Amino acid sequence: MREVMILGSTGSIGTQAIDVVRRNPDRFRVVGLAAGGSQVEVLARQALELGVDVVAVAKASAVQDLQLAIYAAAQKHGYSAGEFAIPKILAGPDAASEAARWPCDVVLNGMTGSVGLAPTLAALEAGRTLALANKESLIAGAPLVKAAAKPGQIVPVDSEHTALAQCLRGGRREEVRRLVVTASGGPFRGCKRADLTDVTPEQALAHPTWNMGPVITINSATLVNKGLEVIEAHELFDIPYDRIEVVVHPQSIVHSMVEFHDGSTLAQASPPDMRLPIALALGWPDRVPDSAPACDWSQTSTWEFQPLDDEAFPAIRLARAAGERGGAAPAVYNAANEECVSAFVDGRLSFLGIVDTVAHILDEYTRGDTPVSPGGVSTLADVLAGETWARSRATQLIASPAATPDEKDLSAWT
Repeated sequence: MREVMILGSTGSIGTQAIDVVRRNPDRFRVVGLAAGGSQVEVLARQALELGVDVVAVAKASAVQDLQLAIYAAAQKHGYSAGEFAIPKILAGPDAASEAARWPCDVVLNGMTGSVGLAPTLAALEAGRTLALANKESLIAGAPLVKAAAKPGQIVPVDSEHTALAQCLRGGRREEVRRLVVTASGGPFRGCKRADLTDVTPEQALAHPTWNMGPVITINSATLVNKGLEVIEAHELFDIPYDRIEVVVHPQSIVHSMVEFHDGSTLAQASPPDMRLPIALALGWPDRVPDSAPACDWSQTSTWEFQPLDDEAFPAIRLARAAGERGGAAPAVYNAANEECVSAFVDGRLSFLGIVDTVAHILDEYTRGDTPVSPGGVSTLADVLAGETWARSRATQLIASPAATPDEKDLSAWT
């Protein structure tokens, strides 16, 4: 039996991971949970159901509410005082990192955003297998993460990267010609740039295939998420950027492919259900039977593959350029985007302004027009400095319409 720590337990990845554990009680046991603290009732129910040893919340002010919620959940299930063990509660900004060091076999990092970097490093340094759904931590701090990780210690959870990992079992690294990452195209597939001028948050959140959190869903609409996945694929598999391609596949059945130098291509196919990659990551290298429904080959179906429209969706080429530039550029890309997405949801920035503003900030960073050195990343402080500047600069640009960049700012990165 594998003991699992789930970071981000109340989010999309976390709740689906709990479902995987619930279906496989003979294979997995959850020893701890970590969450932001805004959904204490959900967290309390999870802790009670799973009988965890520890619960971590980022908001220290949520501790008392969490304790009360645990007692309320216990009473609702008919427990009387003394019949259940209250888990140890960790609180504060370092709570998730402390939870990542808790004795266990696998740490599933399902947190959203670069806030997951410190817990990622903590899990690796503690020698845990890291099931990584928090792609931002690898993107923002790749040199630190890769230095801390032993061979095979990181197992990807993103459907695209778990697909690549499975396909790469079919050949040696030196036989790989290129990686092909698939993208659904999001809710605006087929649109031109001019069609996206008046996009609303509600439209951007209407993903046609996946049910994800708001940040990832909007990142999928801009294709920033796919840009982040290109960087992640490079860092996970050490394949050069010019050998990583993105193609649009609206059905989201083929999750990614590996092309070998003899002309063969291996593809991983399954219906869009994150329980499969989550279960595979928790059980890696073994598969977990019946993790999710398989493709129904008795039914007629059509799979489409289309080229990416770089003009309408420049986020991927922007991410590729940031990754090739190195240093803190990927961290700047990600942090600036997070601020821009928040502003878009709040109605303070247009949809097109998200990627345009990120491009402008990356251009400033590369030219050295910042207090942050465009050099390498050797410490967590280097990453945080780049992110802090990027967030601050994004806030300034968003607040000043006269300074808000436009399409021409993409030219330096294309």
